[in-house]
Parts: sequence; structure tokens; C-alpha cells
Amino acid sequence: MAEYLRVLRNALRQVSGHGGLRGFVWKVLRVGDLKIGTLIGVDKYGNKYFEDKRYFFGRHRWVEYATEMNGKNTYWDVDASMVPPEWHRWLHSMTDDPPTTHPPVAHKFIWENHKFNLSGSSGQYVPYSTTRKKIQEWIPPATASK
Repeated sequence: MAEYLRVLRNALRQVSGHGGLRGFVWKVLRVGDLKIGTLIGVDKYGNKYFEDKRYFFGRHRWVEYATEMNGKNTYWDVDASMVPPEWHRWLHSMTDDPPTTHPPVAHKFIWENHKFNLSGSSGQYVPYSTTRKKIQEWIPPATASK
């Protein structure tokens, strides 16, 4: 009986941790994962970073993405490239110190305004070809006009 009470208490904690039943359902639909933990920080784009040591290593840190980034609505279209480089280090356990307590050192190769992945959109990078064509198209000779 005590185990059923523990399961019920954890379920109620999950529902209340996500803002009630409505927030709980939206979280399941949007992300597909239900976790509650300690808020570590928020980046300049509005992404929230959490940690809970009760989960196993590699799953104990996660991000809840903002609903808009760089003017694009990202409520249903979340992408891992929305995480800035300074939070990427902490999120993947490369460092134990989050950028809120230990700000990153400024490097010239890190952009001030982080851009997310543009593949599949009109802003994607498309390289031009530097090789010669193997088949040349035939252009008919021009007729002399009289």
C-alpha cells in the first residue's frame, strides 16, 4: 500500500511541477518528456536549464526551450541548435560550473548573437561548385539576320 501512495505522491508532484493538469498535458505533447528539477539558469533567449541528480548521468541536465528565438516561433519546432555554446558545455557535462556562476571567456570565434540551424530553410548554406561540368549543354549557332 505504501508503494501506491509513493507513486500517487510522485504523480501529483509531476502534475503540480508543470503548472497543473493543462501544463502537464501540453508538456507531454510538446516535448514528450516529464522532468522536474532545480532551475539552474536562463540564457538570453529565454531557454531554461534544469538539473536533478536523481536521474542517471547524461540525463540529469536538460533544457526547456523558449517559444521564440531570433524572431522565429519555435513552440512546436524545437531544435538542439537553439542552445548557445556557453550552455552547451554545461548541458553535456563538459564542466560542472554553469555560465551563471562562471561566465565564459570571450573568444573571437563565438558570435554575439547565436543562430540556430538553418538547414532546410531559405537561409541554408549552399556551396557553389568549383569543378567543371562533364557534359556541356549544346547552344545552337546564331543565324545571321538579314
